[in-house]
Amino acid sequence: MLHQRSGQREAHSTGMNEAPAIHRAYTRCRHGQMHYRIAGPAKGTRVPIVLLHQNPSSSYEYEPLIRALATDRLVVALDTPGYGMSDAPPAPPGMPGYAAAFSDALDALAEEGILTGPVDLYGFHTGTLLSCELAIARPDRVRALGLTGIPMFDEAALAQRLAAADDFPAPDEDGTVIGDLLTKLWTYVVTSRNPAVPLDKAALNFADKARVLDRFTWAYRGVWSWDFSRLEQVTQPALLIQPAEDLLSVSLEAAARMPFCRVVELPDLDRDIFDIAPERIAHELRDFLDRV
Repeated sequence: MLHQRSGQREAHSTGMNEAPAIHRAYTRCRHGQMHYRIAGPAKGTRVPIVLLHQNPSSSYEYEPLIRALATDRLVVALDTPGYGMSDAPPAPPGMPGYAAAFSDALDALAEEGILTGPVDLYGFHTGTLLSCELAIARPDRVRALGLTGIPMFDEAALAQRLAAADDFPAPDEDGTVIGDLLTKLWTYVVTSRNPAVPLDKAALNFADKARVLDRFTWAYRGVWSWDFSRLEQVTQPALLIQPAEDLLSVSLEAAARMPFCRVVELPDLDRDIFDIAPERIAHELRDFLDRV
């Protein structure tokens, strides 16, 4: 496993003055409609990249990264079933179940002539496990993957987090459960944000995460019950782009379990990386993926 540290560097220059336009559309999967954001050249020479988000967010969190990547390749950011504007499954499906729905979407987008060949993946937090599951399930379609923040806690911590997700109270009539959740969410997303993120953007990030309060813990159940030994089954080339966040140490340990994973650390970054440093994340992905 190759490992390097990256300081701040100049952003990739494309010579373009305007950011690519992001369009929104739907494709289909086993749970109904799957919403996605798309930007970039439809017939470019580079392999398209598919972005899988953390929960309880949606592909909205990736808009700055989409614009940074779409200058030279097609970018598709999918909403996880039950999050954003994608239809929900009848019950929490776990990481393999979510990945199966993404596999459906890849096939549907191929039939629609949008993604007809191999794709690269990028996943953030929850999206790292979704990307790994999809890479394992579809080696015929997934060429390489980038990851940031693999939540591979020890067994005791995973069990504790899973119990909390399983026991999370349902919304009550007087709104106490939802009110408490929204207060904690506002504190995490807005009050504790990186100071470089404007308040109005932080408020939009909050609204994106608050959209699915009735399914807030569904994907978390899949994360905390996932078998992290499955990392060893990811045979595609991979890159961990790791800021100095609270997942730093566990993410590095997780990357070491993957057969072909390079590591690039970004020690001057912590949180809100897509709002404050999308060009840097895009640069690391572009540098890696264009060499695969």
